[in-house]
Formats: sequence, structure tokens, C-alpha cells
Amino acid sequence: MADPDRTRLIRIGRITGVHGIKGEVVIAASTERPEDVAAYGPVTDAEGRRSFVIEAARPTTKGVVAKLAGVTDRNAAEPLKGTDLYVPRDRLPPAADGEYYASDLIGLEALDPVGARIGRVVDVPNYGAGDLLEIDPGDGRATLLVTITDATVPEIDIAKGRLTVAMPGETEADAED
Repeated sequence: MADPDRTRLIRIGRITGVHGIKGEVVIAASTERPEDVAAYGPVTDAEGRRSFVIEAARPTTKGVVAKLAGVTDRNAAEPLKGTDLYVPRDRLPPAADGEYYASDLIGLEALDPVGARIGRVVDVPNYGAGDLLEIDPGDGRATLLVTITDATVPEIDIAKGRLTVAMPGETEADAED
């Protein structure tokens, strides 16, 4: 039986645009160093139906400009906009102590500091100012967004499938402000 952690796909970027007329694409990388989006071998779409080899990549102010094998002009690159790019988990280095891949957090139960359920983590977006937890309370209310800091997320227990979230206004630092 295959180890599910080894075969699980991890999102490492998204094609957000095209660059020039020779088929280069712009990738918003989710890797620590943007140019590392090309370091883990071929990438696939979410379903694993399309595979891409990144032949060259260079970081720019608008993202990583990349040359994909077989994509030779702008017309071939345009339909790729919006494609999320994935690699199998076993191609990525292990997370350092105190660090987590976003996919490790998605699905965890979010509890408040006294153990009451807040909801379930459904995404870990980053809109440019840092990683956030998107938590679905599961009762029809809108999802909650919480900045990931040591104060707001003091405990993460992957093995138990949960994390502790001190909502803003509930931490000691917030009380002092």
C-alpha cells in the first residue's frame, strides 16, 4: 500500500499570467524562495491530468517568469492562467521545527484556548502581508480569517488534528492594546 503522505500533492504555485510572446508564464510561487518553484521536478495540475516541465525560471517583481516545455507562444500560454501547480509531497524537504506546509494545516480542527470548537481550517491564504488561517465555523456563518502568529495560534498539533486559536481581542497582548 502506498504511503499517502508520499503521494499527496502539495500546491507550490499558480500560473497568474503570461509574459511576452514566446509562451513564458508568470507564476505566483508558494515556495519559500520563489525561484524554487522549478526545483522539485515536473509539476502537475490539481487533477494530475496535465504535467509541465519548468525549463527555466527567474524571479521578477510580478512573480516568477517561467518557460514551460512545449509552450512556445502566447496563444499556448494564455489558457494556462489560473492553473494551480502541484508536486508530490515526497519531493519537498521536511518542514523545519515549528514550520508547517499549508496543506498540513488544512482540515485541522480549530479550538479556542479553553478547548471550545471554533471550526475547521479550510485554507491558508496569503494576500501579501503574511499567512492566514481561513476557518469555517460550520454553522452557515462566513469563514473567519486569522493571522498566523505565535500569539494567535499558540499550539499546532498535527498528530491530534487540531490547533489552538486565540482570536484577536482574546490574547494578553490584545488586552494591553
